[in-house]
Amino acid sequence: MKKSILRQTALLMTLAFVFSISAYADGGNKKLNSEKSKVEWLGKKVTGEHSGTIKVSKGNLMFKGDKLEKGSFVVNMSTIVCTDIKDEGYRAKLEGHLKSDDFFGVEKYPESKFEVVKAKNLGNGNYEVHGNITIKGITKPISFNVNMHHHGDDLHVSGKIVIDRSKFNVRYGSGSFFDNLGDKTIYDDFELSLDLYLQ
Repeated sequence: MKKSILRQTALLMTLAFVFSISAYADGGNKKLNSEKSKVEWLGKKVTGEHSGTIKVSKGNLMFKGDKLEKGSFVVNMSTIVCTDIKDEGYRAKLEGHLKSDDFFGVEKYPESKFEVVKAKNLGNGNYEVHGNITIKGITKPISFNVNMHHHGDDLHVSGKIVIDRSKFNVRYGSGSFFDNLGDKTIYDDFELSLDLYLQ
């Protein structure tokens, strides 16, 4: 009796694992759920750091079997929000500065984009993704790892991207462009943590 229960439990676990893999390995187009998806950002400077969120307005991933073929995502740059500052005035000032020409020039460049060029399946839902990212009208190649797994009917994509802002003409407080900044230096690298849901 005990062995039978163990066999049934093992079978159920195997089926659940197979289903979770085949759920996005059956090919087709998975579209972004923009209401549930977000990207968290983190920028660091000599004297501290700031963090917040930004919304992805649209996107999709195309699969052929268990192979990620291509995809693209569009980020709405006007949705930059700082979440670590409690003072409303200071927070609004920083958000406005990030949207200004000193940083991302949102009025002229309202969108940033990422396009998947190729991806390598590393197993267990992990992918090495290669593509092109466009910020302030400048396009550069980039690669990073993501994990894909199911939350109910949604395909959840998580991962971390490190971007060198100096390559996209985001100059303010950058030691790559200005000398003698001292403790006013803002580091070139900033991080994006993906929290994307597709159906």
